[in-house]
Amino acid sequence: MSIRFTAQARTGMVALTIAASLSLGVAGCGGGGDDKKPETPASASKASGGSGPSAQEGQSQAALAELRGPDGLLLQITSVQRDSGGFVTVNGQFKNDGSKSLVIPSEVRGDETEILQHGTSLGGATLVDSRGKKRYYVLRDTDGRPLTTTGLTTIEPGQTIPVFMQFPSPPTSTTEVTLQLPTFSSALIKISG
Repeated sequence: MSIRFTAQARTGMVALTIAASLSLGVAGCGGGGDDKKPETPASASKASGGSGPSAQEGQSQAALAELRGPDGLLLQITSVQRDSGGFVTVNGQFKNDGSKSLVIPSEVRGDETEILQHGTSLGGATLVDSRGKKRYYVLRDTDGRPLTTTGLTTIEPGQTIPVFMQFPSPPTSTTEVTLQLPTFSSALIKISG
């Protein structure tokens, strides 16, 4: 009987130890009473998995710049934000100003082999710092996928599609850059933040 009692005691101690460890782990993962949200860009979640538009991106904002593409296709830039992580996020929307359905030109993804492997994207976009004489290409994740909206196909007349692109950040002294996208006109944009 003492062997059974000892075995039950050991089992109880093991269960207690595991429960205590789990509760400490959960408490360690908590926010510690700090109600601040992490300062990660809204587009970071798109880069890691799906890159479909979020509800926030769908909100209409005044365009800071407009790049004209073929057949009435427009790229309207709604924000250009420098983040503390060392990158610039450009948000905007494609808009079909024409009267017929348009295919997003495949040239917008650029011609780099690594980017071409991941389908249609805005991987061909660049930021040009004419003062610093540098060109910044779209960032990529560790698998080579461009940190931009992907899966772009067609756009119906009057329709808008929210998009984003992330680039390495120019020096903080650089506040204006030129956004270039293949088959579209260029536009001078101001970086905020």
